[in-house]
Amino acid sequence: MKLKFPNTFVLLFSLLALIALATWLVPGGQFETQLVDGKKLIVPGSFHGVEGRPQGPVALMMAPIKGFVEAALIIGFVLIVGGAFAVLQKTEAIDAMIKSVAKAHSRSSLVRAGLIPVFVVLFSLGGATFGMAEEAIPFVLIFIPLALALKYDSIVGIAIPFVGSQIGFASAFLNPFNVGVAQGIAGLPLFSGIGYRLLVWALATTVTIAFLMWYAARIRRQPELSPCYAQDQLRRRELDLAGFESFAGMRRTHKLVLLIFVATLASMIFGVIRFNWYIEEIAALFLLMALLVGLVGRLQPDAWVAAFMHGAKDLVSTALVIALAKGTVILMREGQIIDTLLHALTPFVASASPIIAAQKMFLIQSVINFFIHSGTGQAALTMPIMAPLADLVGVSRQTAVLAFQLGELTTPVIPTSGITVGVLALAGVPWSKWARWMLPLQLGYLLMALGLLAVPSLIGWQ
Repeated sequence: MKLKFPNTFVLLFSLLALIALATWLVPGGQFETQLVDGKKLIVPGSFHGVEGRPQGPVALMMAPIKGFVEAALIIGFVLIVGGAFAVLQKTEAIDAMIKSVAKAHSRSSLVRAGLIPVFVVLFSLGGATFGMAEEAIPFVLIFIPLALALKYDSIVGIAIPFVGSQIGFASAFLNPFNVGVAQGIAGLPLFSGIGYRLLVWALATTVTIAFLMWYAARIRRQPELSPCYAQDQLRRRELDLAGFESFAGMRRTHKLVLLIFVATLASMIFGVIRFNWYIEEIAALFLLMALLVGLVGRLQPDAWVAAFMHGAKDLVSTALVIALAKGTVILMREGQIIDTLLHALTPFVASASPIIAAQKMFLIQSVINFFIHSGTGQAALTMPIMAPLADLVGVSRQTAVLAFQLGELTTPVIPTSGITVGVLALAGVPWSKWARWMLPLQLGYLLMALGLLAVPSLIGWQ
């Protein structure tokens, strides 16, 4: 019998119902709080019981719309950014850049040596900056024939865009959909702590590149070692590189569009660091990028609007996930049980060492990621608990956000992830073969994450 997990909406609404029920069963409780550097922090050891406020069916039905209202700023930001990147993709500048590099592979030994590192870095940057995830799926159709033509296998063709973007997403330093949302909920300045996050991203990307290059070289020497050897033999007979060979190269328009995109990212970093930009300013910046990209890319007004609306529409489900997740927080808050749950969870995370506590938070987030794959939804659901819990166990809130991020390192292999299943279905590769290939890399990610979560306590990362 095939194991089937409910989708995120069913899971979150079920959680809403369980929380409403819990408000009738769990006694109310409260911690004292104090302002420290403008932040409201819990006073350890101050927990005391208060009168509970059970939440009935009416409160349950009202929770999603209340969540939508309270998370309106984040939801609007997500929709605008989604629309802006859809306009960017409409110009075909990113596709042109990919094809240009692929064509150069046959003409330069330097390009041949750097193809895997360069493309993994590019896709990882996409995940780390604008939350590239589902957008990587179509690139599998480009990279599988490219990998086969280079005497690699389908696994390499899948891993370059898919694992690259997912690892960038999990180790992001500017991703508004996980870092931005999580830091906003945790009460941290947007994209603060970027220095250490850049180090985390660089290390995670380097580990991915090293493993993939080792595997690719091994397959070139002994192609029969590939899990997809028989399947790839059939594919090679049908391989047609005309699409790459006939590519005329990047047009001036494509180069200008990419320049605007890079300038936007640079402006965002500068604005966040120098002027403390928050969601409103960054959303405005991406909207400006969409307008400039549309003008330079010579998109007709109707085409621009259609692309923007399509990108925003694709993220409506994400917006609703945020609203539902926020609704869970509202129910717990109005039922007076958030602090009670924090008090009960503390012994499981608490440790004599804040390093061990941070690592426990990461393991908990990894388990949660098996069931909830939306980075934004997961942040909205877990950070209201994990951020104050971090205060109680001596872990900085920046570290709690990092533990949440690194919990998503399992996404490329878990069978409950729609992106993972979609990529493998498109590539025609069974999950069992993919999982066996990913196992050593996942073990590497686990050890890496545990090590990276030890450093913040040693350097006092705030």
